[in-house]
Amino acid sequence: MDEPRAFLTGLFRAAIDAASPAKRLASFLPARPKGRTIVVGAGKAAASMAAAVEAAWDGPLEGLVVTRYGHGAPTKRIEVVEAAHPVPDAAGEKAALRILECVTNLKPDDLVLCLISGGGSALLAAPVPGLTLDDKRAIARALLKSGADIAEMNGVRKHLSAIKGGRLALAAAPARVVALAISDVPGDDLAVIASGPTVPDPSTSAEALATLRRYAIDAPARVLAHLESAASETPKPGDPRFAAVSNILIATPQMSLRAAAEAARAAGVAPLLLGNAVEGEAREVGKVFAGVARSAARHGEPARPPCVLLSGGETTVTVRGKGKGGRNAEFLLGLALALDGAPRIHALAGDTDGVDGSEDNAGAYVAPDTLARAAALGLRARERLADNDAYSFFAALGDLVVTGPTLTNVNDFRAILIERREGR
Repeated sequence: MDEPRAFLTGLFRAAIDAASPAKRLASFLPARPKGRTIVVGAGKAAASMAAAVEAAWDGPLEGLVVTRYGHGAPTKRIEVVEAAHPVPDAAGEKAALRILECVTNLKPDDLVLCLISGGGSALLAAPVPGLTLDDKRAIARALLKSGADIAEMNGVRKHLSAIKGGRLALAAAPARVVALAISDVPGDDLAVIASGPTVPDPSTSAEALATLRRYAIDAPARVLAHLESAASETPKPGDPRFAAVSNILIATPQMSLRAAAEAARAAGVAPLLLGNAVEGEAREVGKVFAGVARSAARHGEPARPPCVLLSGGETTVTVRGKGKGGRNAEFLLGLALALDGAPRIHALAGDTDGVDGSEDNAGAYVAPDTLARAAALGLRARERLADNDAYSFFAALGDLVVTGPTLTNVNDFRAILIERREGR
């Protein structure tokens, strides 16, 4: 096995590579239609998915996808537009409206190939008539700070959108729609990934209102009025208008965890998969995982060292401070504090898209000496955690994990290595 940091970084890379559109997408492409092929899509992997389509498609192509700034990829026939994430901007609104235009007035022999990945909710920023982009931006900012989980946030987004919650698929009728999706959500729910633009929506406007109230979101009066109206309801499962729509998962967090597990076995380290749908407050999840790691180190349960605990999912951060940091860095700072320098335990956590929250890192790394090195630099770990400032904490230690945009997205990756005790 490599030294701990290199070993964990290798597992992270294996997880990302397993979700590469260049490797995953081609085998899921449908047959060439008699009519036109229109490619549309949104998400952090949209551009790399479009490039993979171009490399594998035998026939004419046209269309438009929107991705996050800095996540573009070279294409020749499918236009790539970049826009803001996680708070939408005018570029995302314009792209969403253009995508709707691309799929209108099609015929039954035409094919709409929709490329969906995490981040698409913010990037497809087309508010329903009567609402504005500023309304959506205000709601997005408040939800991101609230601690709401991704299903709750996307439930609100769908009911304020002209394109999400199945509405893109309806706009494309009577053309055939095939959506290829990379999952970044716990449970791989197609209706939640990018707020399900091609999927009938089981959530309701009443539930969206309840989410706003639960997290004390100060929504504009026109937003509340819209959610209280019948016009806000999304198309539901069983709607016959989805008869010509297929939604297919091409990559999931579980696939990536299994790839990391194989890489660990090849290095002589036993992997233990703790689930691909872990949710909860990031710092609290860190405490729980610290307990599991301590048990493995002391008692060989639930796994005997050398072992690595692997998990995925999406934690949340309730923002109360003014610091910098995403959910993976906050998870790791909570973990480090709970471990309190426990020997032989190392950890890496990162977002597989290469961006932890809104910072320039994918995640960070924790070692047994993390807190001691921090103290030597005058860093107070608990104060940094209270200020939601995990990014600055790990930056000062040189322990950020920086990959740049990976051009895929299967959510968060966490790996905790427990080394064998000397002499055993």
